[in-house]
Amino acid sequence: MNTRELVLDMLLTLDREGDYSHRLVRSVLDKYDYLEARDKAFIKRLAEGTLERQLELDYYLDCYSSLPVRKMKPLIRCLLRMSVYQLLYMDSVPDSAVCNEACRLAAKRGFGTLKGFVNGVLRKISRQKDALPMPDKGEKPVSFLSVQYSMPEWLVEMWMDEYGTDMTETLLQGLLAVHPVSLRFSTLISDEEREAICRELCETGMEMKQSAYLPCVYLTKGYTENPASLPAFVRGKCIVQDVSSALAVEAAGVKEGDFVVDVCAAPGGKSILAAEKAGSGRVLARDISEEKRGITEENISRMRAGNIEVQVFDGTRTDEALLGKADVVLLDVPCSGLGVMGKKRDIKYRVTKESLGEIEKLQRRIVAASAGYVRKGGTLLYSTCTIRREENEDMVRFIARELGLEPVPLAGVLPEAVLAEKKHLEGKMREAGKEPGAGLTEEEADACIQLLPGYMKADGFFIARFRRR
Repeated sequence: MNTRELVLDMLLTLDREGDYSHRLVRSVLDKYDYLEARDKAFIKRLAEGTLERQLELDYYLDCYSSLPVRKMKPLIRCLLRMSVYQLLYMDSVPDSAVCNEACRLAAKRGFGTLKGFVNGVLRKISRQKDALPMPDKGEKPVSFLSVQYSMPEWLVEMWMDEYGTDMTETLLQGLLAVHPVSLRFSTLISDEEREAICRELCETGMEMKQSAYLPCVYLTKGYTENPASLPAFVRGKCIVQDVSSALAVEAAGVKEGDFVVDVCAAPGGKSILAAEKAGSGRVLARDISEEKRGITEENISRMRAGNIEVQVFDGTRTDEALLGKADVVLLDVPCSGLGVMGKKRDIKYRVTKESLGEIEKLQRRIVAASAGYVRKGGTLLYSTCTIRREENEDMVRFIARELGLEPVPLAGVLPEAVLAEKKHLEGKMREAGKEPGAGLTEEEADACIQLLPGYMKADGFFIARFRRR
């Protein structure tokens, strides 16, 4: 099995069919599960790294190629991208091996006449890789940050407007940082059992680091297999869930005996944690399709959560039978996903300004249709995995001012470490001449938090808490 050719085919599939990269990478690694761990790690890093750095790679290729990237044959374009990534970011691979293998693959796939072109471009970049051209940071800060961190310019401009240049660069660094798999252990097992499982996992060569925010969440390193193969995962002792997602449930303040409605539940992580906290209460987990229900039910069954009912239901519709019945409503609505680009690397190339407007409309429809489920004195918890005011702070205003729910401070429900970092972030924004809160009242600002990569130890995530008066 030629691992480079396998990655080439993956990149061509993504270029041609538009599949989501994280799904394709996992399916390929599962299909070739018999490969050595070293080979699987190489495939994963090369495929994901090439996608993550695509804008930067294209910039260099356009500098050294007589033919613009956009006019290249798809196979040659993908082949050059993955080869340049190896030259710049994979020191263990000799430059000569990268160039020779690229030429060999070009010939093997029917482009023998382009071997000289491929070799020439790669040799130029190889010779100049310690002094590659870049846009001038002082004169063109947007272009510089776009190339340096491989981020579309319009997104860089959006964040610079919100946070300023320096904070935006820190955010971009955070999005490109290594994002380990997060395991959230069941809160129903003892500390002793959790620690024993961690020791067991460490004996396999995995590194385990407890989250700074929640003791039940651990960050993992050094494991190249599918987390679903872990014995603790199979036994229902843990689930793959980022700490930001778990913090949303913490912020909801679910109590023993509560009735919780999770409107957009798949894949079920929040529903399961809410069920653990509700104890003798119950959780109604809903999502829009049979496929999502199947994924949610699989996780619920494995985690042995017996107090959850799963249904297929369109969140943009109002279920009259639920009005005024729920103690807690979880609204983790569909969003642009700009906060999780470190794990879903092609989101930044898919999202457009035009599509964002449709997302906002969908979010408002879901919130307006579901807010009525909250009983008097009950809680609505709104969350997204994005970093964008229109989907976050603007929705806080909509829920508080148009739907009439009361903002509730997050102090007392979120860990002090998280709240301290929120204050630190607000201070940084003021130093940059940017006012935190995006025009929110003091009460509204106290009821929400933007988790920001580079400043916080979590995915980019937004959480806001409300109460029915």
